[in-house]
Amino acid sequence: MTATNSTLYPAGGASAPPAGRRPDRRRPTGAAQTRRKWYEIIGLTTPAIIVYVMFVLVPMGFAVYYSLFRWRGVGAPTDFVGFDNYVLAFEDPIFVDALRNNAFIVVGSLLIQGPVALGIALLLNRRFRGRGVFRMLVFVPYVLAEVTVGIMWKLILTDGGTVDALLRSIGLGSLVQAWLADLDIVIWTLLAILTWKYVGFAIILLLAGLSNVPHELTEAAAIDGANWWQVQRHITLPLLGPTIRIWMFLSMIGSLQVFDVIWVTSVPAVRSLGASATMATYMVDNGFFARLWGYGNAVAVILFAISFVAALLFQRFLLRRDIQGAITSRRVN
Repeated sequence: MTATNSTLYPAGGASAPPAGRRPDRRRPTGAAQTRRKWYEIIGLTTPAIIVYVMFVLVPMGFAVYYSLFRWRGVGAPTDFVGFDNYVLAFEDPIFVDALRNNAFIVVGSLLIQGPVALGIALLLNRRFRGRGVFRMLVFVPYVLAEVTVGIMWKLILTDGGTVDALLRSIGLGSLVQAWLADLDIVIWTLLAILTWKYVGFAIILLLAGLSNVPHELTEAAAIDGANWWQVQRHITLPLLGPTIRIWMFLSMIGSLQVFDVIWVTSVPAVRSLGASATMATYMVDNGFFARLWGYGNAVAVILFAISFVAALLFQRFLLRRDIQGAITSRRVN
């Protein structure tokens, strides 16, 4: 015996649902869905925010605080000097040389690594036997540890080392130099080492960008009579523009903060004269080894400020179009 609709839904109660249709379960309202999304966002981002605050913002705050004191790392800082540490940094000719060296590395990396990496990437983007081996070989220097690269090149470039022996063996002994001790050429030597170390990263990044260039466009241009250079100039390079700008940004920030290779490769006596110093090596020399902790923190804040401003300017004037193109808005009617 089955119950009728009159039994399940008596008169005066809720109206009976249409025949053949189950009662609708109550769905969450729009406000409930919004709250649930916010709970998910807060739950997922809170651990990352805590880590970021503890290991980035808090140390930055301490660096700014200690930079206002003349402090040698013993006891609480009590000798407040305000911005004197910053003034002393810019009055020191060694720090000015370090700034100049960083600027030289930034410009040299962009002007040398960029064209070299682009040319090699265009060649490796073509099909030929052994292409995978060549791609691996150009990327090997980048995956080597910076300390390993520094020690290796220091042994190669030392007086009577591999480079000197090679030049003498082919009759070019007159070109032998004190590669890491000559104040006039040491920065060029370090730039060459940095180029050898990091050009592989630029090549791999550009190869990834070249893989996104549609083959139909290059084939259509070739059918229309365009030669290889015209195809690269008018099709490949414009489409590769966002990848090139991203590499330029990463190269610029890395060149401003370069430390490992310079520290291991350069001679301490030459670095102390400013010929091979960078802002990062100057900070360690004066903050850690000289135990001028307040002054070292001031140099660290200056390095952060320069990198931050450079990143903002680069994003504002060069990456703005790429960022705007990546963000889409949905029109709600």
